[in-house]
Amino acid sequence: MTEKVAVLGAGSWGTALALVLADNGHDVYLWAKNEERMNELNTQHTNSRYLPGIVLPERIKGTTSLKKAIQGAETIIIAVPTKAIREVAGLIVQAAEAPVTIVHVSKGIEPNSLLRISEMIEQEIPDKNLKDVVVLSGPSHAEEVILRHPTTVTVSSKSADAAQKIQDLFMNQNFRVYTNPDIIGVEIGGALKNIIALAAGISDGLGYGDNAKAALITRGLAEIARLGTKMGANPLTFSGLAGIGDLIVTCTSVHSRNWRAGNMLGQGKKLDEVLDSMGMVVEGVRTTKAGQQLSEKYDVQMPITNALFQILFEQQDPKKAVDELMARVKKHELDDLINILGTKSD
Repeated sequence: MTEKVAVLGAGSWGTALALVLADNGHDVYLWAKNEERMNELNTQHTNSRYLPGIVLPERIKGTTSLKKAIQGAETIIIAVPTKAIREVAGLIVQAAEAPVTIVHVSKGIEPNSLLRISEMIEQEIPDKNLKDVVVLSGPSHAEEVILRHPTTVTVSSKSADAAQKIQDLFMNQNFRVYTNPDIIGVEIGGALKNIIALAAGISDGLGYGDNAKAALITRGLAEIARLGTKMGANPLTFSGLAGIGDLIVTCTSVHSRNWRAGNMLGQGKKLDEVLDSMGMVVEGVRTTKAGQQLSEKYDVQMPITNALFQILFEQQDPKKAVDELMARVKKHELDDLINILGTKSD
């Protein structure tokens, strides 16, 4: 059934998801503050700043008016960086005329409060304005989704009905959607993989090759699962799309902002220089700070996160940090699996 859907945030990911929704026959209102970009969208049906060369469906309408975007929409997609979540949630409260379902597609954790994005949204939007919160996550580069390349993601919510509704909203022959009831695991996997992707990029920038990167990805997954299960996630989630799936694509693709940023750091560039040259938010930098704080709060060993924190915020030399990771005290590989899964060794 066709419905009006608001997508808040006209970056590459918000625009790509707007295309999926338009392909499914929905009337999509894409909101951003940049008037020039919205005029381009409405007159030329392009978003050349983020997705050059792509012509978008006419069902996608651009607007700088949040009220116009969400009026009459039962579902709102929030596709903004983590640091802007609270601001946008506050704007929704001011403009909403009826309770809405919020779908967030960002991947991060708020430093200091250590809240997941769904928790931030619930904190900012009162019950009278909020039906449900759903998270959409998984291995999905906007640059491929916009070309209608096969992509598979996961949606999760405290409400099974809400998750299934969003599954139906997005699902088509190019964009396959699974449901997963473990919202903690889905959000933690999506957020922390950006830390590991930064580390993988640093390793590549140092010229250490595929062996080192494979080790970082594997040990990074163990690190994510260690923390996630301590926070209440289902360990099996990290073997799925929101875990290993998202981790692989983010650590190995040139489309990954976090990998590209790490690669430049490994080549000797300074963090400020890297962030200035990216032109888009690198979520892993902010999430590394939160990851370090979570490691301390839950008393969980996260050596890759700790090493990256030293590189980003304590001016540690990247080569020295990676070499120290490799020189850590020896241990049994299966110890992590035993601890994470709660199984006993014979």
